Amino acid sequence: MSYVLEAEGVVVRFGGVRALDGVGLRLAAGEVCGLIGPNGAGKTTLFDVVSGIRRPDAGRVLFDGADITRRSPVWRARHGMRRTFQRQQLFGQLTVADNLLVAQEWRRGGQDPGRRGELLAACGLDALAGSYAGTLPVGRARMVELARAAADRPRVLLLDEPASGMTAGERERLAAVVRRLAEEDGCAVLLVEHNVAFVMEVCSRVVVLDLGSVLAEGTPGGIRADERVREAYLGTQTPAQGSHT
Repeated sequence: MSYVLEAEGVVVRFGGVRALDGVGLRLAAGEVCGLIGPNGAGKTTLFDVVSGIRRPDAGRVLFDGADITRRSPVWRARHGMRRTFQRQQLFGQLTVADNLLVAQEWRRGGQDPGRRGELLAACGLDALAGSYAGTLPVGRARMVELARAAADRPRVLLLDEPASGMTAGERERLAAVVRRLAEEDGCAVLLVEHNVAFVMEVCSRVVVLDLGSVLAEGTPGGIRADERVREAYLGTQTPAQGSHT
């Protein structure tokens, strides 16, 4: 199988601490892969390396088989990699529709209104197209971020805590949009998410990080049954927390 995105032997050090210790990950076109693990496991650090925000101390990142470890985030974005962040990063003084237009402007002069309309409808935002993005509640704002990230038909989409702050209905819509991007556009999606139930529902493969290393990798069912994962992460959930830790 050929992979759109690969991380090989990635090491990141913060002083004497190895935040990532030889991490490897592969992502194929049309695949939705979840990245889970306890707080401090290295999930966001790995996202920073893959997206070009942080250069690893060792290892490399490949895009279509080419080494892009030293390429900038802008270069990666221009070649089809998009990312959302834990903290919302909207253009709050622009309308919802204009947030999507900005994402298309650099390449096609914004001349893909059909795509914008499809995404606004799919994300449940069509009635809010003229609203200022900064006025939206958290769940809607995250949907705007997703629509903006997908507006230019990315090849790789990195979603960092996309379901945070969403209602159950919004999470259902989010899952549907993510599946659609993978199945219809062939987009490779990698998501970090603490809502384990959401990950198990939307992802075909799950990678578990713990203490900077890959603890386990497999199907959602296999991960749920893995005793190492239960001890390190899933077993720490209380009944009150359910799948949201």
